[in-house]
Amino acid sequence: VLSSLLNAPDFAGSIVVMLLVLGFFPALIFAWVYEMTPEGLKREVDVDRSQSQTPETGKKLNVVIIVLLVIAIGGLVADRLIPESVVTEAPVLAESSETPVDNLSIAVLPFADLSPGGDQEYFSDGIAEEILNVLVRIEGLKVASRTTSWGFKGQESLGIPFIAEKMNVRHVLEGSVRKSGETVRITAQLIDADTDQHLWSETYDRTLTAESVFEVQDDIAQAIVAQLGIIMEGDAVVPSHAADTKNISAYELYLEAWQLFVDRRSLPRAIGLFEQAVATDPSFARAWAGLAAIYNIAPGWGIIDRDYSSLAREAAETAIRLSPELSLPYAVLALGSTQNWPVDFEHSLALFDEALARNPKNTTAYLWRMIVYLDLGYFDRAEQDARQCLEIDPAYEICRSFLALAALFSGDTARALEIHKTALRNGFYGNIDPFLYLFAATDKEHAALIALAANNAGRGINKATAYEYRALTDPSFDYTAEKSLIDPAYFRAGAAEPDWDETHPNFLFLYRQYDQIRSVDLPYWWFPYPLEFRDSPHRKRLMRESGLLEYWREHGFPQQCKPLGDDDFECVLPETPRTTRNLVN
Repeated sequence: VLSSLLNAPDFAGSIVVMLLVLGFFPALIFAWVYEMTPEGLKREVDVDRSQSQTPETGKKLNVVIIVLLVIAIGGLVADRLIPESVVTEAPVLAESSETPVDNLSIAVLPFADLSPGGDQEYFSDGIAEEILNVLVRIEGLKVASRTTSWGFKGQESLGIPFIAEKMNVRHVLEGSVRKSGETVRITAQLIDADTDQHLWSETYDRTLTAESVFEVQDDIAQAIVAQLGIIMEGDAVVPSHAADTKNISAYELYLEAWQLFVDRRSLPRAIGLFEQAVATDPSFARAWAGLAAIYNIAPGWGIIDRDYSSLAREAAETAIRLSPELSLPYAVLALGSTQNWPVDFEHSLALFDEALARNPKNTTAYLWRMIVYLDLGYFDRAEQDARQCLEIDPAYEICRSFLALAALFSGDTARALEIHKTALRNGFYGNIDPFLYLFAATDKEHAALIALAANNAGRGINKATAYEYRALTDPSFDYTAEKSLIDPAYFRAGAAEPDWDETHPNFLFLYRQYDQIRSVDLPYWWFPYPLEFRDSPHRKRLMRESGLLEYWREHGFPQQCKPLGDDDFECVLPETPRTTRNLVN
């Protein structure tokens, strides 16, 4: 009983028990042979029975035992009848920290490629994603996002129960695809993660046609609905992509291009594949939508060999004409409209509403609308869209990265850094520029240099790092004076022209050529640094030319801004620490 209070080692209890056992027999013999008398301890045989104290001692012991029993019983009753708040506190906290698993929840894992050449991964992944896209449109069914599910690709050995627990779903669909010549075999199985038992499995052997592949996808979705006991209201049926295309070649080109687009890999190849898909089947609406989306992001990824803005608009309009119920083309048009200054923000946001009305789970639409809200200075709305995006797809890290910008621009720098660090830890390297200026201006120049060097190494322009670093940290840096030295630093080995467009706003902003900036792809006017730009007349000029004032007067100013007279405004940025040597006027 006392060992815990004495901090005794674990083996102390065993020693005590052994001593009690060894001492029991000598104590029993001693008590039998001797008796305590008023004259002291005597052998029992030498005690006069008429003078024995045993009866008197027995009565006293009886009283002591009765008192101890009453106290023990009282304590037991009190323990049973008086509740202790401490006992229930820990379980309540533990339960509240876990999200219960919805019985009507499922994750679709990437299907294994069992084709003879092992070169059809894009096709097997595409089939799985197509089934996921059908399931996500079923009312009442919670479906883990593609990004989350694909995060476990190649980790099937972890086991279905473990994977399902991490994704917080009850069911998992896994399968395989074997494509050989003119035939395809698609196998699918639905697993209950609670019991690790197969609820349903089926193998489909089909001639390789677009119609047969769509039929299999629909059959799998129908089987899942039936197995989970989902009741479709009225005459509703499981959604289908069956009307998209009847050309299997166009469909295969689309699947391969789409995988490259969502992974942001080999974008020039993806553009070519999408273009081949729509050339093979000009009526393939989803291929036109995918082509519009990749045209839309091409300039942001350094692909500037064509007028991608016009191409994106034309492809999106074609997709809508062929299939007005598609969501993605409206989001493309919405973001594309912000590239023409002054921006018609009202029109852009209306197009985003159209996109989300057609697909409320379109994370790309939430992401792009969030960017527009950041431009407008509506940081609370941008954060709301970011959180909606992450609720639908917790692994869509680009949304988390823009959530960090919303916090940074609103003045919550500590929270912005934590959010951005989480996105970086999760593997998304993006939206570095605003933090570069923050690091450089707050004596974290080493962090800024690492980010610059890493970014330039990926683009093959390592020699430009020294000039960019000086421009970032030295207020006296003179771009005009050193231009002849800077230009060669932007050449790749063997290239005829600089890798970086010197008229690009990022380039001009970095080298503080503010007067030459005519449009932007980041809302520099909300950057906390450089301080000299905050006080520059070109900050307000860019805000005016972008069309912000017209929208604010019609729909309300953000909380950090207010109108001044009939044709002016003022925006007060959050206070920021000023150092004695970085980016100070």
